[in-house]
Amino acid sequence: MASFLPRVTFPSQLSLPRSYFLGHHAAGLSKMKTMLSSIDLIIECRDYRVPLTSRNPLFEQSLAGRERLVIYTKRDLGSKDRASDRRREEIIRAWHAPHPILFTDHKSKKDIKTVLNFAIDHAASRYSLLGSRILVVGMPNVGKSSLLNALRMAGVNKAKAAYTGAQPGVTRKIASGVKIVERDEEKGTESVYLVDTPGVFVPFVPNAEAMMKLALVGSVKDTIIAPVTLCDYLLFHINKQQGGEAWYKEYCKPTNDVVEFLEAVSRKSGRLGKGGVPDLDASALWIIQRWRQGHLGTFVLDEVEEDGLEKKMREEIGLSLSQARKQAKDAQRARGKARQAEAA
Repeated sequence: MASFLPRVTFPSQLSLPRSYFLGHHAAGLSKMKTMLSSIDLIIECRDYRVPLTSRNPLFEQSLAGRERLVIYTKRDLGSKDRASDRRREEIIRAWHAPHPILFTDHKSKKDIKTVLNFAIDHAASRYSLLGSRILVVGMPNVGKSSLLNALRMAGVNKAKAAYTGAQPGVTRKIASGVKIVERDEEKGTESVYLVDTPGVFVPFVPNAEAMMKLALVGSVKDTIIAPVTLCDYLLFHINKQQGGEAWYKEYCKPTNDVVEFLEAVSRKSGRLGKGGVPDLDASALWIIQRWRQGHLGTFVLDEVEEDGLEKKMREEIGLSLSQARKQAKDAQRARGKARQAEAA
């Protein structure tokens, strides 16, 4: 029996949309700019599983001039504290040196305490009678509200103040400040407030693969990209991991064929339509959700290399909104040509 060989490349996806920059994203970013004079620290959340792709250059341009702490959230979904995971984190720290960064799992009390202590120390070094105000920003669904709720519980022992959800867009307006640290008269420190903001997407995604990565981690709604296509991309990544094919052995033998995989998942999980026909879309969405919850392997989607951030920044240079629109039109024309070629 021949050994299983995973795909080394994923087919080009010319027909995929390359933008998800919505009205409330633009409105939220404009509002953030007007608030900067009253903000002492910016916490930018990025998704641990896509440390490069979840970087939004709009924050670099619009929120400059304020001290910033980058937090890579959802570490538990991308790391098992293996030697390779520790090496990856060393590289990411080097990208930001000499500035500190943190890796967090919002369910870890130790991680949340580390963030809370950073906020307290920062506030103590910048005394203000009105207390310290921290603005939390990031791409959609990177865990900003979950972080806020965890900090509020750890800091003032109060229930969650921000709604959270599996789909992006739960937070659509900038909230008023939520207290995460009480005033301490003995130490002479003032309260610390956290301001939650709506996720802001990039105006234009540089390539289709980046869009699929963002869709897989939940930064765009599941209706934007066909579930079977997205699940195929996930299967491609699972098979690339050492022993990855074992993660779905309860459903199917090792395969590169997403239809074969999803048909097996449909039958095993009972996701069948009329006449017992496998419901591929429902099965694909279920598998994607299983991965997002950490049940189908723990790995990152981005290639983390020493010069990775430098390459990413070069890719972003000069990509103004007008250029993004031009690229979007070019991509739309390319998709049109591809459809015409398929129809011919």
